[in-house]
Amino acid sequence: MKIDFKGITAEELSFKLNRVKLNPEDKLDIKPQFSRQVRKVNGNDKLNFIALSVKIESTEAEPKPFDIFATLVGVFEVEDVRTEKEERTFVIEGTKIVYPYLRAAVTNLTAGAFIAPLNLPVISGPIFPEDRDTYAFSVDNNENMN
Repeated sequence: MKIDFKGITAEELSFKLNRVKLNPEDKLDIKPQFSRQVRKVNGNDKLNFIALSVKIESTEAEPKPFDIFATLVGVFEVEDVRTEKEERTFVIEGTKIVYPYLRAAVTNLTAGAFIAPLNLPVISGPIFPEDRDTYAFSVDNNENMN
């Protein structure tokens, strides 16, 4: 299998300041929520997109000083993917490639809003729980991945 990273684009970057008063002794728990979408181009099975998103949203139960939503899309040309295991390997490796760009985008977004820059955690292994469990990832042989 050959993976060629062609580039990355920002699909959406949004920052909203919330007028939330936090007590200085309270610890702020950001709890970023990550999601991923994998798409293929119709008519060109080699061209794949991995959209990686992070959302941080204030709620009444868990107020946060800001809301952030960021989605970056990595563009990949993938050759010689013959099995579900190779497809899974591409998705995991592609996610690892896109994630540092997402971290940088969130840091730059918060710094650009003139607040203390938010640094998402460095993750050395798989980001999503389903990527850690070899039995949780499956693709029906009769269908393409979305």
